[in-house]
Amino acid sequence: MSTRERTARAALAEAAVAARHAPSVHNTQPWRWRVEPDALDLFAVRDRQLLAGDPDGRLLTLSCGAALHHAVVALAAEGWTAAVSRLPDPADAEHLARVTLAGRTEVTGAAMRRFQAVRLRHTDRRPVSEVPADPAPVAAAVAEYGIHLHVLTRDQVLDLAAAASRADRVETGDDAQRAELASWTGGDRPGGTGVPDAAIPDRAPETTVPGRDFAHAGTLAIGDGHDEAAVYAVLYGPGDEPADWLRAGEALSAGWLAATEAGIAVLPYSSVVELPAIRTALRNVISGVGYPYLVLRLGTADPDAAGPPPTLGCPRARPSRSLVDRMRACPAWKRTLGRRRRWD
Repeated sequence: MSTRERTARAALAEAAVAARHAPSVHNTQPWRWRVEPDALDLFAVRDRQLLAGDPDGRLLTLSCGAALHHAVVALAAEGWTAAVSRLPDPADAEHLARVTLAGRTEVTGAAMRRFQAVRLRHTDRRPVSEVPADPAPVAAAVAEYGIHLHVLTRDQVLDLAAAASRADRVETGDDAQRAELASWTGGDRPGGTGVPDAAIPDRAPETTVPGRDFAHAGTLAIGDGHDEAAVYAVLYGPGDEPADWLRAGEALSAGWLAATEAGIAVLPYSSVVELPAIRTALRNVISGVGYPYLVLRLGTADPDAAGPPPTLGCPRARPSRSLVDRMRACPAWKRTLGRRRRWD
């Protein structure tokens, strides 16, 4: 194996590791990577599908799309141009994508900032501040993948609140969904998957649109704020097939990283797309011009309640080194490689 082949394979393997930080429903991480000398293959893992809440695999495929985008971002930060083939094998529905290296490219400041956002990105279930967030960076980022962002009006937000409440009532009244939720949430989660108590509010936030009811209080301290300045938006696109869900996941990742760079806190609402009746209602909101994939709350984190932001600083890393090298040299970064991010 030549030096270039070893370098390429190492870059692909590291991209798969970086993809662990991608958002996924209940932090299930429902994907598997296969690293080849010249390619990186992405497969869905059905053992991690939410059979009660996501029987069609919409959210599973969306989650895999986010991981796919994270991997491409990591490759760009290493100076590689990636070519993506989606659903490359018609005979294998689990084979969602193949990533190949198309050649070397300049590592730009934008690529490095986007890769840094991979590390900083997180879900924030706390109320946001009274400073409105501009959804334009998110809308522009998702548009690159043929996906759109519809910002809800005040009346539509109230309708969304009613829909979210209805979805929670259905979930809490369904034994299978309650058991599924309990298996993926709560506790310390030493294995790295699921939503730990540290990411679940210690009490229900006083917000217009209720978040998911995890059936127990976590340990995440929240402030006394409200979400009156928050922006709620529907992520939607032209189709409702696995290829569309995969593309929507890539767009979600791109939009979320753009939001992170712009200092915008993101909270996804997946419960409202799990029920067919509510998905239909959301489609009516966008006048039937597309299919809703997810609802996002965008806001500015409350500085009095959000706590210190994550940092990539490390005393053992020399300032002159690249961001990628500094992140690799930092023990804190290495420890976080095995930790999983969640978005619901």
